[in-house]
Amino acid sequence: MQQQDELIGTSLGNYRVLAALGQGGMARVYKAYQENLDREVAIKVLPPWYAADRSFVERFHLEAKLVARLSHPNIVTVHDANEQNGHLYIVMQLVDGGTLKHRFDAQIQQGRAMDPAEVVAIFSQVADALAYAHDAGIIHRDIKPVNVLMDRSNRPILSDFGIAKVLASTQMNLTHPGAGVGTPEYMSPEQCQGGAVDGRADIYALGVMLFEAMTGRPPFVGDNYPALAHSHIYEPPPRPTSINPAIHPVIEQVILRALMKNPLQRYLKANDMAEALKMALMNPASPYYAPPQSPVQPPYTPSLPMTTPPLAAQQASIRQSMLYPCYNCQQLNKPNMRYCVRCGFPLNQCINCGVYNLVSHRFCTKCGQPIGA
Repeated sequence: MQQQDELIGTSLGNYRVLAALGQGGMARVYKAYQENLDREVAIKVLPPWYAADRSFVERFHLEAKLVARLSHPNIVTVHDANEQNGHLYIVMQLVDGGTLKHRFDAQIQQGRAMDPAEVVAIFSQVADALAYAHDAGIIHRDIKPVNVLMDRSNRPILSDFGIAKVLASTQMNLTHPGAGVGTPEYMSPEQCQGGAVDGRADIYALGVMLFEAMTGRPPFVGDNYPALAHSHIYEPPPRPTSINPAIHPVIEQVILRALMKNPLQRYLKANDMAEALKMALMNPASPYYAPPQSPVQPPYTPSLPMTTPPLAAQQASIRQSMLYPCYNCQQLNKPNMRYCVRCGFPLNQCINCGVYNLVSHRFCTKCGQPIGA
């Protein structure tokens, strides 16, 4: 007989626990009801041994306050965080459309990868959420499909911000199996080596998830943590097209760049990765090209003959009609592109500050330094 969960039917603060939603390595998630606001919420409850470490409890509350300040449509809203009877808990918005992991599992059962247009829509939103959090100084550290919740409108919502940072600051994970920081299949090389991490560790994990979405499996598989860590640190990932030949070259280039061992060779920011990913939908040669709708043309209004435009205007017009070759594959690109429409390679990155500029720009829009030819 299955043992009854002792929390179900009880109350934590203002929240009455209704049912268990899921169990992870470091916490259990419940559906609960907040009577004073007449709403259902989700409560994540940590194992009781964490509450015994008072320094951990202080860090937990501090991190919860920081995460509660995040306000983004693709980041789960934190309502409350508290402690009761040895239970540390976080109260969040209830997202009841499953997780991205459920979506991956369903695709595997159907024997196919996710639809590329859906992948671009989901991952560009997740990348935008990460860029927002990184700008606020918060690194997730445990990006994985189960931490991407899906609402009923198919909107991805990132959860568990801040939890991994608090766990990283405690030694309890050494004595409590399953409470470790990060998930081996999605950990960046620098995390596997125990080094310092920044937003590019999250970008690596997002690349692993993108690989999995397009191929049905993560780039590295293994039976234990040492084997997976060795792969992340030393082994090159397989080319996604070797598993799924239908993957568009632009998406493959995005995946491979996100999975670079050296963080300096990955995307500088998560929204740079999202912008490169969208190129797959903007390329007319792509099988899932989504052409933009033609703008409504204003009615013709006769005007007086114009004089010859000044030299600067003529030069600007010439630049706008030029095509610029990609340094990587020599594909000709229009002047309003930042990434090659064929291979996704950055066309005009500033070597001074790293910003990706339009290929027609000769000076960086951020630092003003000369760029390009």
